[in-house]
Amino acid sequence: MGDASTILSVGIDVGTSTTQVVFSRLTMDNSAGYFSVPNVSIVDKKVVYKSAVYLTPLKTDVLIDADGLRRIVAGEFRKAGYAPGDTDSGAVIITGESARKENADAVLQSLSGFAGDFVVSAAGPDMESLIAGKGSGAWQYSMDHHCRVVNLDIGGGTANVVLFDDGETIARGCLDIGGRLICVDRNGRITRVSPAAVVMAAAAGVAAAEGDRADERTLTAVTEQMAAVLECYLGLDDISADAEISGSRPGPGRHDGNGCELAARVKTPGSSEFSCTGGIDAICFSGGVADMIYHEEMDIWKYGDIGVLLGRAIRSSRLCTAFTVIHPGETIRATVVGAGTYTTTISGSTISYSEDIFPLKNIPVIKLDEQLQEECFEGRTDHIIGRIRWALGQNDAERFILAMKGRINPGYEEMKRAAAAIGQVMDAVLPAGEPLLLVIESDIAKAMGQLLRRQPGMNRQVVAIDSIRVEDGEYVDMGKPMMNGMVIPVVVKTLIFG
Repeated sequence: MGDASTILSVGIDVGTSTTQVVFSRLTMDNSAGYFSVPNVSIVDKKVVYKSAVYLTPLKTDVLIDADGLRRIVAGEFRKAGYAPGDTDSGAVIITGESARKENADAVLQSLSGFAGDFVVSAAGPDMESLIAGKGSGAWQYSMDHHCRVVNLDIGGGTANVVLFDDGETIARGCLDIGGRLICVDRNGRITRVSPAAVVMAAAAGVAAAEGDRADERTLTAVTEQMAAVLECYLGLDDISADAEISGSRPGPGRHDGNGCELAARVKTPGSSEFSCTGGIDAICFSGGVADMIYHEEMDIWKYGDIGVLLGRAIRSSRLCTAFTVIHPGETIRATVVGAGTYTTTISGSTISYSEDIFPLKNIPVIKLDEQLQEECFEGRTDHIIGRIRWALGQNDAERFILAMKGRINPGYEEMKRAAAAIGQVMDAVLPAGEPLLLVIESDIAKAMGQLLRRQPGMNRQVVAIDSIRVEDGEYVDMGKPMMNGMVIPVVVKTLIFG
């Protein structure tokens, strides 16, 4: 139909080492005919402005300089020619070791408020892994070549890993491995050694402490140990030299060697268990250390840390011989590009909502498993109420999103029973006046929303959207309706602090 619309999206990434801002244009279009159900999708993403790369300002080792960050972001808005009110979507994310600073949550909320109405605060290693893999181009490569691609995003404090299989996310994980885990001053003395670096040094049989001379051989041993851990993490502990030379596709590792034991010790809090069962075809590197992997840097202390040495160690490791190495579209900017262009999705067009409720931010998800969904469609509520009350007892949220997979083409009586059950459940678990929020994977949200509004005594605002997949423990943001109210912009995320 040519019913196109564009939105301005901003990505702000506050990393362990660097802070960046990027602006993108997202184009949505309704490809359905005049007499068909609307079919709206994001059809184009274009980066229109990239900021300089700034060192993340810190007050102390445990506090981010919030005022300094706001000045950086404000300056980049001015340089790009935009005002905060111009942004329609996007994400402010805090990544790596920055997510563990004492004031990380407050800093994110401050930046989120500065950067527009539907800019979300998002953190968590799993989400960072995913958006870095999309921002680097690994996700697109996996679809274009119908293969399994792992993206290894190595920054100052963490190595985020995601595995794509023909565009589908198979596994995500994160380790405390990065270029600034050991820092060096201009006098060649070590000024900082992170706990994870202490673990790596001990495993390598060397010692590295604050005040020590920055010895190249010693710190090379530490970075080679880091590379060995990453090898094991990607299932290379069982790969023989003959297999590598012959080009055989590696399979999953035992994950019981020394490297994998170390991986468990430096696993980033809040990250998932990574499993590469089924093998890997290609590897892509992004993040600040990626430039040191793809390009030789002769000055090993150029950045005042072990980033150059870590890049060398990885370049010489089996990570670059066991897999096909692909070059990313973005390295150090992969995460911020991903934040600006890939965090936002849109709902299906068969939706139902109350006009004045948006935007909704940081709403926790409680998802019904298959058994509880069956009970819902049968009109039974006791087990569902018990499950939701237990989940609400794990946090202080007063509102939540009830999620389910849904059924394909359910009958009218099934839908009526499910709507009645959902209404009863919400009355049992929600305070008066809180909205009824429903996310369904199958495209039955509009009909379900209409049935819910007809329930006797229903006095809640109702939002029912579909074609969005969420999982237990995730959080969802919903923006104001777009495309003449046909769709709602949605961000699904994890939130991890501390």
